[in-house]
Amino acid sequence: MDWKLEVVIVPVTDVDRAKEFYADKLGFRVDTDHRAGDAFRVVQVTPPGSACSIVFGKGMGEGEPGSVKGNQFVVADIEAAAAHLDANGVQHSGIQHFEQGVMAPGLDPQLADYGSFIFFQDPDGNTWAVQHVGTRSS
Repeated sequence: MDWKLEVVIVPVTDVDRAKEFYADKLGFRVDTDHRAGDAFRVVQVTPPGSACSIVFGKGMGEGEPGSVKGNQFVVADIEAAAAHLDANGVQHSGIQHFEQGVMAPGLDPQLADYGSFIFFQDPDGNTWAVQHVGTRSS
């Protein structure tokens, strides 16, 4: 039996601001933006190439805005990801890697898969990591 994680719910304070960040700045596809009256709205966005979507809205869940911490996106080209974030005005940590157990600036010297990261947050303080994985076995 397969267990697939296909939705991560992210609590936000301003749905329109979150939609602008995830769709316009990050370039995620808007799958749905559904309203049912003034008390309920759900927006689902999906990163390019991902089977897992991000959902946020109004009248759903009980999480505090900014409480989602440490989820990771995986990219094949972390330098291109950093350039994309820069081009869209998303503040981030810059590319970092582990060196003797602590984070150091720059790419992993061996360009190892799982070795380089970028960290950023959305407007509510939910934090995300971007991890480099250039190759992946099935």
